[in-house]
Amino acid sequence: MVGNNVSHSKRRTKRRFYPNLFVKRFYLPEEDRWVQLKVSAAGMRIIDKKGLKAALEDARQKGYLVG
Repeated sequence: MVGNNVSHSKRRTKRRFYPNLFVKRFYLPEEDRWVQLKVSAAGMRIIDKKGLKAALEDARQKGYLVG
């Protein structure tokens, strides 16, 4: 997403808004292994809420995850 930096004198310059990404390891008990994902802070909350397996299946169905 893009926006503007606005100084005290109201001069506007372009800036970017980047997602809050982390590289995080999650344990997948169904396969008895660790998986490493690059996931946003909101994605980590979804994994906490739904569980890793359900979140991965939803991401695969929506096309966010390849594989």
